[in-house]
Amino acid sequence: MIEYIISHNPDDRVLKKACDILSQGGLVCLPTDTNWILIACPYQKEGVEKLYKIKRENGTKHFSLFCSDISMASDVAIIDNQSFKTLKKAIPGHYTFIFEASKKIAKVIKATKTDKEVGIRFVPSVLVTKLIETLGHPVISTNIPMQILNLNPEDEVFSYMIEDSDLSNVIDLIIDPGEHEFAGPSTIISFLNNEVSVIREGAGGLEIL
Repeated sequence: MIEYIISHNPDDRVLKKACDILSQGGLVCLPTDTNWILIACPYQKEGVEKLYKIKRENGTKHFSLFCSDISMASDVAIIDNQSFKTLKKAIPGHYTFIFEASKKIAKVIKATKTDKEVGIRFVPSVLVTKLIETLGHPVISTNIPMQILNLNPEDEVFSYMIEDSDLSNVIDLIIDPGEHEFAGPSTIISFLNNEVSVIREGAGGLEIL
């Protein structure tokens, strides 16, 4: 279940394996700049349902979409010129940006069907970026619930802990790049209703505004 890779030069074989799993409705686990996460293909209902089940959510919870660039993000979010300029200064970085969801993504992600919002991230990670580029479209993601691992929020997580947890029954692949550091929670910035507002101050800072 665990594939070990070099973080700055991930094996193409592992990337293809992960993309095949995602395209078939499976789940992949890997670390990002903020936490260990689970990802699924947003266009595979089975994978999305698994994420909601793991988080014990009824479909009203927003999960972030990871994109490789602004062009890809524009396919799932409505990004105006001013927002585009801000993104250019900020990405990749420790940010989550809230936009109005496009019709394309609103059709398949549960939460966007009710309030039409979507969170977008551009993660400063070669592994994540190359995985998304190989897949060819965004992935939907959520942090791993620490209670499932029987750990406290401040505890360090290793891939073998995830493999030995109850999540092993639903995760199809864990990608482990070895040593890595987390920057902390992302800064959340909303661009809804033609206004820019800071929802949460985090690792990204506010210099871009």
